Amino acid sequence: MGRSPDDFISAIDGLVRIVRELRSPSGCSWDREQTVESLSPYMLEEAYEVADATAKGDMKLLQSELGDLLLHVIMSAVICQEKNEFTLRDVVEGISSKLVRRHPHVFQKQSDLSVSEVEQQWEAIKVSEKKDEGFFASIPSSMPALQTAWRIQQRASEVGFDWPDARGAMSKILEELREFEDSLDNDDTDAQKDELGDVFFSIVNYYRLLGFEPEAVLRANNRKFIDRFTKMERILRKAGYSLDEADIDMMENAWQTAKLE
Repeated sequence: MGRSPDDFISAIDGLVRIVRELRSPSGCSWDREQTVESLSPYMLEEAYEVADATAKGDMKLLQSELGDLLLHVIMSAVICQEKNEFTLRDVVEGISSKLVRRHPHVFQKQSDLSVSEVEQQWEAIKVSEKKDEGFFASIPSSMPALQTAWRIQQRASEVGFDWPDARGAMSKILEELREFEDSLDNDDTDAQKDELGDVFFSIVNYYRLLGFEPEAVLRANNRKFIDRFTKMERILRKAGYSLDEADIDMMENAWQTAKLE
């Protein structure tokens, strides 16, 4: 904070030089053998850790996790430069150009747009740039299925393919549940799986129409369950029981105590 642009450029340049040293013949054998393909799972993991730090509101942790993610971005760019594919400068100039191009209300003609209007404009420009790839082509195939479902529905809503309100989505959930129950009357597991998938997809849509991002809500509930289970385990341990030794009634009592805490 309060530093000059030159300080920032110097810091980035220093990190690039470290990465290049790590990948040099006298550097690190692990870093030297990495490819963009081998780094991809690690980059995805770092992105999730950034999301976790954000959800926790831990700014010190967020600073650290953003650094880890930045390292993977820079290392991937350095690897591509080594192969004469593109440079880190190309990456920066590319995203800068895209931001200007997709914000004409800021950089071309000054105008106030609502958040939803900005999103619609962004998607319209993106579609015009990728018109030969299909409407959903920009959604990464490797993105988690829950997040993908939410993004598909969000995108479809931007062209008017949507329920008027959340009540319509709730009716759809009930309809899909009835169809799933009907599928249970036979032994067709493929039909059951398909109908349950429809239920899941409809629930995601209901979340979206209520203004919630299902991935974030489920992540928070996962953390809540883990926290309570850990408390339950501690309560049982104080009573002299391990998880293997406790029966379901003991676990339930400890769980209720954990909830009260």
